[in-house]
Amino acid sequence: MPEIVLSDASRTIAGVVLLTVVTIEFGGWFLTRIVSGAVPMTDFQKTFARAGHAHAGVLVTLGLVCLVLADATGLTGLAGTVARLGVPAAAVLMSAGFFLSSLGRDVHRPNRLIVLLWLGAASLAAGVVTLGIGLLAA
Repeated sequence: MPEIVLSDASRTIAGVVLLTVVTIEFGGWFLTRIVSGAVPMTDFQKTFARAGHAHAGVLVTLGLVCLVLADATGLTGLAGTVARLGVPAAAVLMSAGFFLSSLGRDVHRPNRLIVLLWLGAASLAAGVVTLGIGLLAA
């Protein structure tokens, strides 16, 4: 089996991303409080809390995989940065978009911070498209 060697950039990003798992765990604990009724929220807020938590977990996992794949492409410069940071940045932005756009009491629709969700979606698209093209070109 070939040895996996990460670049310095990917190793640093992976370390930071792994540390964010603790915040996702905290979010899971908080979500159990929401679902149990200990934290009063509207159905809209509960839905956005679940979506924010789910997106964080899935995108952090995908982001770690993308780091290994980015190193396999040999991408450098801006393309390498986008391939490495696009998905981890999307994890932060999309989750923040779900959570922050639903803050408040008796909220039934997202506020202006929903824009973070769309910025995260753009970051996700940029990251996976850059990485996919890099893999096909390698």
